[in-house]
Amino acid sequence: MKGDSAMALTGKQKSYLRSQGQTMKPLFRVGKNAVTPEFITQVDDALAKRELIKISLLPAAEVSLDEALSVLTNALPSIAVVQTIGKTALLYRPAEKEKNQHFSTAVKALIRS
Repeated sequence: MKGDSAMALTGKQKSYLRSQGQTMKPLFRVGKNAVTPEFITQVDDALAKRELIKISLLPAAEVSLDEALSVLTNALPSIAVVQTIGKTALLYRPAEKEKNQHFSTAVKALIRS
């Protein structure tokens, strides 16, 4: 699943996003109910406002992280899986609204450098 996302990011962009996500706590946790439509909607809303989020897999989860990410990337093809470590994943999607563009401006600038 690593690097297997619909949105292509360069190595520099991924490195920048990993550095920004390093101190983040997981915003969502996948548990017994796996990835429900409500969970997908919440992730979609969070990415629209934050651009970069972490999700983690609880020990009680009946799916693997790769399976959960596969469902998410199929439902939300515009997201990029920046990094997976153990049972935690870092997800990125540029925000459409300028007021919510916390990371996308810097990510776009890294294309040119």
